[in-house]
Amino acid sequence: MPHALALAVEVATTVLAVAGMGYFVAAIVAARVFMAARRGPLAGFAPGVSLLKSLKGLDPGMLDAFRSHCRQTYAGPFELLFGFSSPDEPAVVAVEQLQREFPERSIRLIECPARLGTNGKVSTLAQLVSHARHDFLLVNDSDITVGPRYLERVMAHFAPSSQGKPVGLVTALYRGRAHGTLASRLEALGIAADFQAGVLLSKMIEGGLRYGLGSTLAVSREALGKIGGFEALVDHLADDYELGARVAAAGYRVALSGEVVETAIPAYDWRGFADHQLRWARTVRDARPGGYAGLVVTHGLGWALLNVVASGLSPLSLWLLGLSFFLRLTLAMTVGAMVLGDHQVLANLWLLPVRDVIAMGMWVAGFAGNTIVWRGERFVVEKGRLLPYC
Repeated sequence: MPHALALAVEVATTVLAVAGMGYFVAAIVAARVFMAARRGPLAGFAPGVSLLKSLKGLDPGMLDAFRSHCRQTYAGPFELLFGFSSPDEPAVVAVEQLQREFPERSIRLIECPARLGTNGKVSTLAQLVSHARHDFLLVNDSDITVGPRYLERVMAHFAPSSQGKPVGLVTALYRGRAHGTLASRLEALGIAADFQAGVLLSKMIEGGLRYGLGSTLAVSREALGKIGGFEALVDHLADDYELGARVAAAGYRVALSGEVVETAIPAYDWRGFADHQLRWARTVRDARPGGYAGLVVTHGLGWALLNVVASGLSPLSLWLLGLSFFLRLTLAMTVGAMVLGDHQVLANLWLLPVRDVIAMGMWVAGFAGNTIVWRGERFVVEKGRLLPYC
């Protein structure tokens, strides 16, 4: 019986390692397809857009991130609306400095005291909408840094077209900028080498996206109104995913911009890192349970390592490990360095096996419950909703 069990584990890990290599190849192809598509010309469409930001605490490099939004070369009118829930919000001081530095920009601070649901950020956004002047709204997190052509490249996707469904939402890929700790570097590496690769592959397989990414959520008022506004999302943790899914279900396209933005990764300690990774895992499992189970094939390097152990260092297992590692490195460099322009990826490639083993453990832990820690508070994620933990 022990021999039969060992043989079963060896066979299972061999199959999963091979499936993982297939995933790596498919993701590399998806990245190449995306790079080819984004070389195409942009439509000359620059409608008015209101940028909505919810303030909550101070993020690393937040003021510089805000400045990048003020340095746009955009041809159309745009404004920045910053919502805060409490007069003693520390980020208000940063916005006041921004107003002094860029007097030519329309920058407004708006108090949004009502708590409409468990998701405070979305609650603030819902209250900002009535103050926005334009027909297009753009939401991203306070730690997002953008290039000077960001609005131009994002908003061009809304250009009227006679082909297919109209675009209701535009989102964008992002890279992470690590700060200080090893845990921060591991998370940044995971974003570049794993998460964004999965986004590109899902786009290729499904013929487009059916969700949004919090790095950029540009939405038309028309599409937002069709789904019930931000008010419909005030109890959802994965509000970016839910917004894109609802816009797609309402008959609009979700476009992925060729623009890549940058998010600041906090200097996590190991507890903070684990809480964040587990929150992401359980949120994805709750939103897309079938897709989360399918992530089993994304851990190809981990399965190849287990196969080496299960097979007792057999020549086949070592060959599978070598090929899997080569394809994993190729995927990380293709997506991280070439698609995202992440200059930290090459320096952190040696951490890839460590990161993948940890990610595999977090994926397993994602099945073990539905509680998460968010902003220091414990919640339960159930059917997309964020519920207080009792």
